[in-house]
Amino acid sequence: MSKVDHLQTDIQRQLSKIYQTDVKDDRIGFITITAVKLTNDYSHLTVYYTILGDEEKKQEARRALEHSKKYVRTLLAQRVHMRKSPQIHFKYDESLEYGNRIERGLKKVLNEDDTDKEE
Repeated sequence: MSKVDHLQTDIQRQLSKIYQTDVKDDRIGFITITAVKLTNDYSHLTVYYTILGDEEKKQEARRALEHSKKYVRTLLAQRVHMRKSPQIHFKYDESLEYGNRIERGLKKVLNEDDTDKEE
């Protein structure tokens, strides 16, 4: 595992803690940090996340995340020792929803297939 990989793991863990204990914004709700991607020069950090709720809730959470960005960056710099504190970019992780849609589709196809066999 490379140094960047270790750093990304530590950053993801710390961000999860920060959002659980330090960021007090009800608009964010229950957030899961699914992954982080740090550029090789450590100047940019993309944070992938999921939020429970409908599209309106996701938009509210996105605005709250953007609003909390400076505070989170400060806390992250205090907890993870790096040469520089990266700019944070948030990106909603749609892979979980995509996987759920595929699973529902497969179940539907399998159920239809079972129904056809019974006839």
